Amino acid sequence: MKTFAFLPPAAPATAAASSRSSFLPANPRQAHAAPAGSDVLLRRHAAPTAVVAQPSPAKLSKVEGIKTRSNGLRYPLNEELKNSEPNITDESVQIMKFHGSYQQDDREKRFPGQPKAWQFMLRLKMPAGEMPANMYLTLDKLSEQYGNHTLRATTRSAWQMHGILKSDLKSVFGSIMDSGGSCVGACGDINRNIVATPAPFVHKPYQYARHYSKMLAEVFAPQTGAFSEIWLDGEKAASLEYWKNDINMNTVKKIMSTENGNGTIFKDHIEPIYGDVYLPRKFKMGVTVPGDNSIDIYIQDIGVVVITSPTGMLEGFNVTVGGGLGRTHKKESTFARAADHLGFVRADKFFDLMKSIIAAQRDHGNRENRANSRLKYTIHRMGIDKFRELVESYLGEKVEPWRELPKWEYKDWLGWHDQGDGLKFLGLFIENGRIKDDGDMRLKSAFRFLCQSLKLDMVVTPNQNVIFRNIAPNQVKAVEAILAEHGVKLPSEYHRNRVLSMACPALPLCGLAVTEAERVMPAIVDRVTALCEKVGVDVPIHMRMTGCPNGCARPYMAELGFVGSGPDAYQIWAGGCPNQTHLAWPLYDKVKDSALEAVFEPILVLYRDSKNPGESFGDFCSRVGKEELVRVSEPALLNSAEKAPPVEAPVAKAASVVPASKPASAAPLNGASKSSPVLALSTATRMRLALTAQKMGVSVSELANKVLTEALSPVSVTSETFQLLQDAAVKSSQSTDAVAEDILTKFLNAH
Repeated sequence: MKTFAFLPPAAPATAAASSRSSFLPANPRQAHAAPAGSDVLLRRHAAPTAVVAQPSPAKLSKVEGIKTRSNGLRYPLNEELKNSEPNITDESVQIMKFHGSYQQDDREKRFPGQPKAWQFMLRLKMPAGEMPANMYLTLDKLSEQYGNHTLRATTRSAWQMHGILKSDLKSVFGSIMDSGGSCVGACGDINRNIVATPAPFVHKPYQYARHYSKMLAEVFAPQTGAFSEIWLDGEKAASLEYWKNDINMNTVKKIMSTENGNGTIFKDHIEPIYGDVYLPRKFKMGVTVPGDNSIDIYIQDIGVVVITSPTGMLEGFNVTVGGGLGRTHKKESTFARAADHLGFVRADKFFDLMKSIIAAQRDHGNRENRANSRLKYTIHRMGIDKFRELVESYLGEKVEPWRELPKWEYKDWLGWHDQGDGLKFLGLFIENGRIKDDGDMRLKSAFRFLCQSLKLDMVVTPNQNVIFRNIAPNQVKAVEAILAEHGVKLPSEYHRNRVLSMACPALPLCGLAVTEAERVMPAIVDRVTALCEKVGVDVPIHMRMTGCPNGCARPYMAELGFVGSGPDAYQIWAGGCPNQTHLAWPLYDKVKDSALEAVFEPILVLYRDSKNPGESFGDFCSRVGKEELVRVSEPALLNSAEKAPPVEAPVAKAASVVPASKPASAAPLNGASKSSPVLALSTATRMRLALTAQKMGVSVSELANKVLTEALSPVSVTSETFQLLQDAAVKSSQSTDAVAEDILTKFLNAH
């Protein structure tokens, strides 16, 4: 059996291997895909060769060894789940990803000398984003019984559940599997959840998109028995995964196990597609129809476009390869990349081509350095033409030229639409994908009621929204009444900028986040919108935010992208376009959130005065370029106050005045005495303090003083808040402001 490894140049073992391994560095076609300094990567991996040999363990990344030792994704997870520890080891964390879960800790519950607040996030496998009502109700119940009482729609059309304790994992996994769901393939170095255009139209192209999404999900699903062994004690799940009812599993097995003689599979292996070590890194696919770019097709490892005849007969598929957004700040060998056009494939050769692309990445992807292990780096290293030749050597024939398509359009499919079969669907805007009951807006209760009373099935979209489908015309008023009773707005009731925005979860649970995203994005969008209104700009702007540079909410394709680069600070990206067909570029490396208005106002004025008729904000930025945008905005940025006005920390009655932690000239809130001690807090914390204080009927100063005093006082008696802050700061080796910020943030999160 052939085993291919990513190795330094060596003599080819066969002519076939030699023909596949002509790796020549070439710049990708995207203008922004090859940053300065990436030639170092090209030289280091200039000519890898496919050889018949076992890879040297010394050359592989640590995770490759973990996968090899795992015994089919079992060890050491199967052993560690049996102990009483609240967490699992780093080695098990890597294996747990394949099972569909990430270990997390709540950073807002971290205290000196105390263990971390360990918990787990589960992500579901949901091909094409579809989920029946009864499966959703199972998740809703589990999130209340075992989770943090919320669900979250991801940018890969799936549900996530947070807050699961290790001791409850088996109950939650088992319940999901017995109810016809699965988490397998939602994470790990395998093909992740397949996204598809979420519109549930009955037109043929849309039907093909859904069907082939489900087929791809199963053809490239891991086959190890570890999942049922660990979570169901080796028993068969009580229910078949619901999407398998829509496809022929015998056909899936045949496709998976058929060898074309060119090394696409491992014959007679339990994992015919993946072998022992799976893929070098995660792999993402998306399927859509011509013109419908609801899936951000150019960020997928493989993008698939259904091509039909004028009568609706399936002819084949256009295929893109090599998209991906993850990167690392100040590491130029990592970068966002938009996909290339690989070509067209006839319908009867579609799965052969898909297996060939996977095999090319499996055998030739970088397994030494995980930062450069995605398919985008393989193609960047080789160039699209050489990669196409490599794929063709696995396929056994040429890939046909790309077929021309109509212009791509961003589609969110929100609001009411006719499905084409007499029924309707309703797309609802879910701000940053979070399903919860929050005050008068009882979104989670509304979804529960719709699924229980009307048994409405749903589709989670790639843009964190939800579509309810198969709604009879006589149910429309009932649906709208249920939503209104629960305080849920229709999409038309939001400003378009809010509807277009996306953010990742970030703090407090994501271990990679360096700043906020989901919790501050609505306020950021509102601030940019207010600026637009101030200067007279009346066009929607796609804005996206992540708490780190990994790009989960796809900020690098947005017209304005905010990428966390430090506490309350973001790298600003500009120049993406509304239809998500080309990358944005970094405008500023680090801008404090308090300075955003200073940066954006002169840019928006320039756009207002210099745009072409009908030109979007993102296309304008792309046309005028970074140098011009910096020219008009940098003076205002340099002159802006980098810190928001401080909030005072009043001293309790009869207490002595403690020197302020900031200059006395800083203006305190609410007309406090200039001699009062003051605290410099972030804009986000100040805004949340103000909103909470308003709900409680007290001033910001009173609320801040009360929270800080109660949190810091060792006994339940009145004492000087500021003195307590200083004492706590000394003990924790932090500034007074940092201690106050931490305490107030914890309080606000609880309210």
